[in-house]
Amino acid sequence: MVRVTVLGSGSKGNCTVVSTSRTRIVLDAGFSCREIVKRMRFSGEDPEKLDAVLITHEHQDHVQGLSVLARRWNVPVYATQATHAAWKAWITPRTTMSLNQWLELRRQQYAESMKSGVYGENDPAAGLPASDGSVEIPSLAAATETLSQAEHGSSETITAQHADHGHSNHEPEELPDLEELIPSDTPAAADPAYLPCVEHFRAGIAFDIGDIHVTPFTIPHDAADPVGFVVQAEGMKIVLATDLGYLAPNVRMHLRGADLLIIESNHDVEMLRDGPYPWIVKQRVLSRVGHLSNDSLGEYLASEYDGGARYVILAHISESNNLPALARSCAERALEGRMGLLANRVLLAAQNEPLESIDL
Repeated sequence: MVRVTVLGSGSKGNCTVVSTSRTRIVLDAGFSCREIVKRMRFSGEDPEKLDAVLITHEHQDHVQGLSVLARRWNVPVYATQATHAAWKAWITPRTTMSLNQWLELRRQQYAESMKSGVYGENDPAAGLPASDGSVEIPSLAAATETLSQAEHGSSETITAQHADHGHSNHEPEELPDLEELIPSDTPAAADPAYLPCVEHFRAGIAFDIGDIHVTPFTIPHDAADPVGFVVQAEGMKIVLATDLGYLAPNVRMHLRGADLLIIESNHDVEMLRDGPYPWIVKQRVLSRVGHLSNDSLGEYLASEYDGGARYVILAHISESNNLPALARSCAERALEGRMGLLANRVLLAAQNEPLESIDL
């Protein structure tokens, strides 16, 4: 039996658990470690038996709890080399301040971003990296200046590669675990990007974790080297494909034959166009490296989808530019007449609570 549990999906965080009787893996770690562990235990999954964390790309809503989760449970992290490098650039201090100051600054940055929305689809700077591959994070720079002036009488500017696009409207109790008190004799004390073990993979080249067979595939999104995953175990095929600007031919190929499909239905086009986001951000979301709309997914389901999945889970639904009812109705209309023998149960992945575990 293969069990799939979507712990949460959306612009505030993404995380899915796939487990067999022998192996348990997490796809993305977009919530704080504390929140991931809480949701795993609520869903009957034991974090102490976690075998690996797999990362699709480096945006904050997919990696927020990565470092703490990997260190706390001593599990290997699987990512492409470019994604790992981009994540390290984001999390590593770029000033001469101490690590404890940096950690406190990270907390200030996160709290400020919750209020201002500086991260996420509503961030005008999102997806527009400077020519040198780095972008300045306005709130972080402002916080750095305040901190430096108060303590040192000078200012510093912190930059990070590939600014993330995940929303930041977390509730206060979901602030990331930043390990403010790090024992001085641990590797993390000298390197905040320390991970106990990192395995680099390449899109298109399959690998095994226990009895789970994983095939990563390239997806069109504005990140360093984003991927989706085909996860196969005990004769079942699970496909995770979110953060898609469009359904590229290679993505469509990997969707075929899925027993369970987790796919993006991010926004309603009219809601996005009429919404409050700056036009430059709307263009990013609508672009071929942005996010998949209800209509785009519906067109695929109505025309090319093979109808074989037992479950179709609509994921990464925007809280600002979509409604769950709209996403569901669009998908269900598209699936009329294309049901397989086992039918297709359409489920909605929620942001604030885990989806009930699915046994295949």
